[in-house]
Amino acid sequence: MLSRLLTRNKTAARTARQQRRDVMVAGRALPLVVSENPRCRRLTLRIEPGGRGLKMTVPRGLPTEEIDRFLERQQGWLLTRLARFPASGTLAEGGSISLRGVPHRIRRTGEARGLTRAVLDEGEAVLEVGGAPEHLSRRVRDFLKREAKADLEAAVKRHCRALGRKALSIALKDTRSRWGSCTVDGALSFSWRIVMAPPDVLDYLAAHEVAHLKEMNHGPRFWALCAELCPQMDEAKSWLKRHGTLLHAVDFS
Repeated sequence: MLSRLLTRNKTAARTARQQRRDVMVAGRALPLVVSENPRCRRLTLRIEPGGRGLKMTVPRGLPTEEIDRFLERQQGWLLTRLARFPASGTLAEGGSISLRGVPHRIRRTGEARGLTRAVLDEGEAVLEVGGAPEHLSRRVRDFLKREAKADLEAAVKRHCRALGRKALSIALKDTRSRWGSCTVDGALSFSWRIVMAPPDVLDYLAAHEVAHLKEMNHGPRFWALCAELCPQMDEAKSWLKRHGTLLHAVDFS
């Protein structure tokens, strides 16, 4: 029975296909990936993190005309959702970047070298960036990574001490499918973009993954442990659900 089930799953995976093309939404070209799923009974549409693309799941063999009509019916929903994202998330001098939930105006110092640093200038939060203009995005990204590393290591250490557990390692990545993860041997991984969120949100993320060192699940005991480590858990989860995808809209390439 199990072998027949595995064979059917493998056959379904082989027959599933993907289509890739661009679609226009309010004059904006977005990459669209259409994936066939033999078990799918209805069309689903999802906006990728950062508003950088669309993904559809459709029944196998659905005609292209049906897909196009579905997209046309969803134009209003897409317009409303995509309005949250800038047409271009590219960083530039005079633009803004969030650090620990506070918008910072980007200002080049004109220095050939020099550290990127966050300062207050007459009450305004400013991110000073040295180096050549073409390196601005990279320098801002590297600065955020360093800040994220310091904040996450401190938060993980604090929560581990409260839990009486120890993390094997801490890694920073630029993942889009999840904000953090914990392996069975205690290796923690985080998206460094979380440093752009308010501190309570970063603290919740650290508490969430540290809680997995004791409860490798998302059951009631896990969530109770999260709330114990991070009393502002509900507010932080709500912020991440409402605003988290906007952090992915910033283009550091």
